[in-house]
Amino acid sequence: QVQLVESGGGLVQAGGSLTLSCQSFTNVYTSNMMSWYRQTAGKQPELVASFSHIADSVKGRFAIQKVNDKMLNLQMNNLKPEDTGVYLCRAVGAGYDYWGQGTQVTVSS
Repeated sequence: QVQLVESGGGLVQAGGSLTLSCQSFTNVYTSNMMSWYRQTAGKQPELVASFSHIADSVKGRFAIQKVNDKMLNLQMNNLKPEDTGVYLCRAVGAGYDYWGQGTQVTVSS
């Protein structure tokens, strides 16, 4: 059963913007528990943004936005080719650690 779904990825030119969304389809995972990760080929997912942290590589360009109790957006501006990857939503709580399937973001130079 799908519980977290990411959307909004795509192909964009450098300097462009995208808004990713993470939607929860369960009452267990709320937006307060969510965070965004990025995974590139052959590497472990790295934390991009949460309510308490934002990666140095995206500071000033990316921001999380709580839409409601079940949706968390990632606003990405001034995208760079190195932002390319699969963006994953993760929900962590007491006894829970769940990952969505991810959405691909490709930034062309």
